[in-house]
Amino acid sequence: MEQTTRYKRVLIKLSGEALATGITGGILNYDFVRQICLAIKECQSMGVQVALVVGAGNIWRGRQGEKMDRTRADHMGMLATAINALALQDAFVQLGVDCRVMTAIAMHEVAEPYIRNKAVHHLEEGRTVIFGCGIGSPFFSTDTTAVLRAAEINADVVMMAKSIDGVYTADPKTDPSARKLDEISYMDILSHELRVIDGTAASFGKDNHIPLHIFGITDPYNIVRAIKGEKIGTLVTGA
Repeated sequence: MEQTTRYKRVLIKLSGEALATGITGGILNYDFVRQICLAIKECQSMGVQVALVVGAGNIWRGRQGEKMDRTRADHMGMLATAINALALQDAFVQLGVDCRVMTAIAMHEVAEPYIRNKAVHHLEEGRTVIFGCGIGSPFFSTDTTAVLRAAEINADVVMMAKSIDGVYTADPKTDPSARKLDEISYMDILSHELRVIDGTAASFGKDNHIPLHIFGITDPYNIVRAIKGEKIGTLVTGA
């Protein structure tokens, strides 16, 4: 049964690390992945269209290959996001959720190529859409991918589910006086060089007036709370 929410179409950015929450020595905690997908399924039951961008930090980061050619290292990271996208798709399908993986690098045997109009059609038909392989070019993060895809599909908001529960005035791990902010502007993130998202993503979000909601993913149900408009995490505005 559909309920009233503040959003009709959302894009959720999941870090690769989130998929490995609660385990050591592995790349995926499938039980936790399933909890994430259950939360997203509940959001869809409220009438919300959901797309996802997934990172690959649980498998590979381009900057890990500091002795490698940067382009090749980033291509490895993009391919790693496809592994995570397929893991999410498997969990969704087992939960009875119609789901499509669309990748910016062609791999026709396992995923559809990313085509904007087709992605929007899938969403309008009630399918979950997972975007893999970043934007298909090196030097761009999956944070940037998230705000770009959100703009392309006309998402109402980017929900950024991270290991930290919001934006702080300083690093809470090193500064005990750090305060969590309920709201902040993209301009403040850029001017204070806060690293909760990368600068390219923040600049794009600011220029295109894309609201961004940052919250912790240690409890997957936070996704539902955020979409319902509950006061969690930090809201980033274009002002």
